[in-house]
Amino acid sequence: MAAQAHDFHSVADRLGPSLLRCRLHAQANLRARLVHQGEGPLAVERVIPVDRIIAKILAISGFAARGRANCLDIRTVTREQPLANLPAAFDGFRLLHITDLHLDCVEGFTGRLIDLIGRTPHDLAVITGDFADHAAGYFHDCLGDIRRIAAALGPGALAILGNHDIIEIVPHLEEAGFRVLLNENTAIERDGQKLWIAGTDDPHFYRTHDFEAARRGIPQGACSILLTHTPEVYDEARHYGFNFMLCGHTHGGQICLPGGFALVRNGRCPPAQFAGAWTHHGLHGYTSRGTGSCGVPARFNCPPEITVHVLRRRV
Repeated sequence: MAAQAHDFHSVADRLGPSLLRCRLHAQANLRARLVHQGEGPLAVERVIPVDRIIAKILAISGFAARGRANCLDIRTVTREQPLANLPAAFDGFRLLHITDLHLDCVEGFTGRLIDLIGRTPHDLAVITGDFADHAAGYFHDCLGDIRRIAAALGPGALAILGNHDIIEIVPHLEEAGFRVLLNENTAIERDGQKLWIAGTDDPHFYRTHDFEAARRGIPQGACSILLTHTPEVYDEARHYGFNFMLCGHTHGGQICLPGGFALVRNGRCPPAQFAGAWTHHGLHGYTSRGTGSCGVPARFNCPPEITVHVLRRRV
């Protein structure tokens, strides 16, 4: 599973040697434990196989099939997002947001997603992390699905890494056609005008995000969108002047009570940032409920989603 040396050299140039060392050290510890990354209320998952217990309960109670069917009931959420300094050329720009695929969790998921992508017009697609579901980030069984999804999304799709993504996946994602942002940014051009999109490495488990590096080179006052895996860094993000932040990680709770009340919240953030649209001191944000499902192939009262953000120029 180890990446070739030149892959690490390339990533080190982009992520930085210090953050790369931090990530590889965390990956080594994770592989040694081969347990869940749970923190806070989910720290119990480091010693108790919670996912397997929940799956067994669902099987015994007869709800497993329904929970799996709910995972494949992916909804398309279309919403408008006004931005004060959006260039006129990008008014009506359709930004497709996909996140938390966990491709090795639910059988039949990739086919359903590709069908939905084909019926969802968009100008650019972004994926905010977690391509694999395996606790230690093993991704090789997912490569065929990754290539199919990249082809369906079309050229120019951007991606960042989540807490389930090991650094060795980067060259494979880029070979498939994704542009991976490792604390980096890129400009999208239309009619001579630019929209800047920045992406950080995972802030949740690896904590190798670097907002200063991700922001570097973006002109002051330019409209900028931040891709980051989790909403937990919402306050830090607003200090760096981003206009709009897209994230996932929380899955909206995935297994919820009626009304969408999450039984467990797996992110260190206030309820306002846990799912859906939010604002924080001038920073607009959206936390997706996730496109895939994690750990247990089941969802209740929390449908998965792909999200089309129609950008609007606020005058």
